[in-house]
Amino acid sequence: MHANPRANSAGRHPDALLPAEPTQRRIARELYEQVAGLPIVSPHGHVPPELLAENRPFNNPAELFITPDHYVTRLLHAHGVPLADLGVGAEALSDAQARQSWRILCEKWALFAGTPMKYWLEDVLLNVFEVEEVPSAANAELLFDHIDERLRDRAYLPRALVESFHIETLATTDDPLSELEHHAALRDDASFGTDVIPTLRIEGFIDPAQPKWQANVTALLDRTGGDDTVESYLTAIADRRRHFAEHGAVSIDCALVDARTAVLPTARLAELYASARRSALTPAEADEFRAGMLGELARQSQEDGLVLTLHVGALRNYDGPVHRRFGPDRGADIPLTTPFAEGLRPLLNEFGHDPAFHLVLFTLDETAWAREIAPLAGFYPSVYAGAPWWFLDEPEAILRYRSAVTGAIGFGKQSGFIDDTRALCSIPSRHDMARRLDAAFLSKLVSEHRLSADEAASIIRQITYELPRATFRLAHFGH
Repeated sequence: MHANPRANSAGRHPDALLPAEPTQRRIARELYEQVAGLPIVSPHGHVPPELLAENRPFNNPAELFITPDHYVTRLLHAHGVPLADLGVGAEALSDAQARQSWRILCEKWALFAGTPMKYWLEDVLLNVFEVEEVPSAANAELLFDHIDERLRDRAYLPRALVESFHIETLATTDDPLSELEHHAALRDDASFGTDVIPTLRIEGFIDPAQPKWQANVTALLDRTGGDDTVESYLTAIADRRRHFAEHGAVSIDCALVDARTAVLPTARLAELYASARRSALTPAEADEFRAGMLGELARQSQEDGLVLTLHVGALRNYDGPVHRRFGPDRGADIPLTTPFAEGLRPLLNEFGHDPAFHLVLFTLDETAWAREIAPLAGFYPSVYAGAPWWFLDEPEAILRYRSAVTGAIGFGKQSGFIDDTRALCSIPSRHDMARRLDAAFLSKLVSEHRLSADEAASIIRQITYELPRATFRLAHFGH
């Protein structure tokens, strides 16, 4: 097997994802070359911090490429492959289990044609592991052994890979009760140059419909020593926010079904909280409490500067048996049509004009981009249009996003690319895809004389590097 940085037999080409029209392709190529080598800023993702803190070798190719990546396992499952056969849910795979999982991926490789997963996987195989062959049943064992051998090399330890990927900032997603000891260890290690920062994932602590809400709130109050009142509850959340900010956090993330918000009087919030703790809320009251807690999160963000990101519009853990057997985040999430304007109105009427408050809106409903998210971001100083997210981060959707929101808000109120991945080795591939597609989008505007070449060169650097830093206030926090 030999390295080839330009193309492989699976179809990689130096002009991949750039326009077919010759004039636009030339412009896009020049734009892409200006940002191809820029550092990666990843302000939202799911790589486990302990992976980097412990810096142990990856166990095998299956646990690197397959089991952490629900994009991969979801599609294979859709074609009849049991998740258990892929190793999903197993704490660790035996050699036999890992080889079976890898063999299935290779045998089913053709199923990924036309998907972004194929692009990412090919890119990692070629540019990280120097694999040119197209995976197949015939070469599955050979490829497994080749990659497995590479994983024993110190150059393939997690931290070495992160540094080779030129990742400047990598945000993780963390339980509010975490002591963030892995982040502290990474921060204190002067030999590691990447800034690994936590993100507080809050919905399990503000939504009474979450199955562990009662236990989470009890643990939260125990941690801070407060009594069981709404005042102690809100103070405990603020305390955890401070703890995260002290460890470098710049944002707090909330993943909910919808974007309903409310700014409730303290007395009403206290009444709802007391009922919630007795498990006595009606469904409508549970919705009101969750909406009121989003208003409280915005108020606290206005005070402490943490960016509030909303990931809404997914019916999570849709398949009950899969959720019960394998747990959350196994690919059985379904997009929903999601309104924003009415739901966010109370919050934005209260906090939307404060430029110190940043609210980034993500959705799986792309019809909302032009209809509601762009108009909101085009009026409120606080609102930013979040980049395409799972189900919407294939090339065509990324281009549709740029087209849907740019006319209303330009580029300065877009979030920058979000890779949102658990698969460490795919991070540079995903960002490279975004940079190529942004070059393609801008090349059209240049070729139509809507932008000058100099303007496009400035913009592509902005949306690649400067926008995610500004949106997530990384400079404000000294990162």
